[in-house]
Amino acid sequence: MPADDFSLSDDDLVRVRDALEDYTVDAVVEAIGDAGQASLGRNHTVAAERELGGRDDPLATLTRLFVLQQAVPERLVRRALPFQALVESRILERDGDTWRAAVDIRPYGSPDDGADGWLVSDHAATLDTARGAPRPDHVLGVSPASTTLAQLTIRRPVARALDLGTGCGVQSLHLAKHAQSIVATDLNPRALRLADLGLRLSGVSTDLRLGSLYEPVGDVPYDLVVTNPPFVMSPPAAAKFTYRESDFTADGLMQAIVEGAVDHLSPGGMLQVLGNWAHIAGEPWDERLGSWVAGTGCDTLVIQREVLDPYEYIEIWLADAGLAGTPGYRPAYETWMDYFDYLGVTGVGMGWLTLVNAGRTVPDVRIEGWPHAVEQPVGPALAAHFGAVDASRWADDQLLDHVWQLTDDVIQETLGAPGAEDPTHFVLRQQRGLRRAIEVDTALGGVLGACDGDLTLREILGAVAQLLGVSTVDLVADVLPRFRALVADAWFAAS
Repeated sequence: MPADDFSLSDDDLVRVRDALEDYTVDAVVEAIGDAGQASLGRNHTVAAERELGGRDDPLATLTRLFVLQQAVPERLVRRALPFQALVESRILERDGDTWRAAVDIRPYGSPDDGADGWLVSDHAATLDTARGAPRPDHVLGVSPASTTLAQLTIRRPVARALDLGTGCGVQSLHLAKHAQSIVATDLNPRALRLADLGLRLSGVSTDLRLGSLYEPVGDVPYDLVVTNPPFVMSPPAAAKFTYRESDFTADGLMQAIVEGAVDHLSPGGMLQVLGNWAHIAGEPWDERLGSWVAGTGCDTLVIQREVLDPYEYIEIWLADAGLAGTPGYRPAYETWMDYFDYLGVTGVGMGWLTLVNAGRTVPDVRIEGWPHAVEQPVGPALAAHFGAVDASRWADDQLLDHVWQLTDDVIQETLGAPGAEDPTHFVLRQQRGLRRAIEVDTALGGVLGACDGDLTLREILGAVAQLLGVSTVDLVADVLPRFRALVADAWFAAS
């Protein structure tokens, strides 16, 4: 058994859970204030500590011990926690006359789907500008990336879900809200130990399995697979951190996850990934990603949210590794740049990939850049897109004879020069979901403006053609392809 097993008996687990009952997200935020919470988001503790002041109640003790990583007098720890059980499990470590937490037990709560409980991870190595480097098997806590994955996940009821690369277990905490059973995997044994502790504290039952990619899951198909894999594209000779890096070349891990998914998805099953991919000189990035799903029969939506140049990308991850300001920084930087030059990497795209096992001969594949603000959680908007794919493929007559209604969040904006009699641009904009916007001409704008649920598209096109003094046949030829694309983008209420 590892020295840092951190295991608790069932009885001790209940005692610890009881002690943590009032240690919630809301209680901690109230104790440290908004400024303290914001400062913690920047990896600093001073604001939170000042807000706690001289408090020595159990909530303040738990906050100092776990959130602020401080040493706490034994008498306060005994008042707040089952002391002996946590010492024996090595969750608490002696520091002179005081005690420190060997791991971070952090309250978690999501306003999006009500997922809550406690998650166990390693402490941040760079808190308060410390230059510590994470241990190779470091277990990352809740991060902006894990929060984003939780927000983009489509929350439909499923029988079987797979949390691929579970880390501290945060995705499993969310999956427990809508999945009958959960399998969670990780290549890092330490991650599985900490995830097990956190999920047990939170009352979540998960089948935890050690192994890489799809190796631990066999041939059983899943209805939903979610993953924020270790996608950092570091040089092969560099020291690896399991939570962020693999032994694959460039974005090979992402490719392996996507290409292997169809064999592990039930009919209609879905893979949702937060990750990044390489932009390679002379090869369009969307064509590269399109090749990963070619021949799978899967409907696919890839949304690139951001593109970093190689320098910015490398600087982010060198700082994350604790190398900033150290003698090893510049050599590591040069090695990384040489690696990217060798691969022809001109940039790194970051974003979301959702794949649905649709079983189509010609699947719907959409790969696009959308860096603009979206509504969070964005999962419902992604679900609306896939729900609209079938309708967007209807025959022309079926589209024309259907009664369409724009979603109620669509607004019209007009743009023009100050003082001009008429605007020069008309823009329709979604206020919810992906918040897409399109510029429309008089014909398309007139048609969409009449889509209020009363008339068929054929009737609307006939009326607009008469108003514009054009042939109905010509108007249909002009508008229908553009209208079909809007159906796929979920501009219309489901019917």
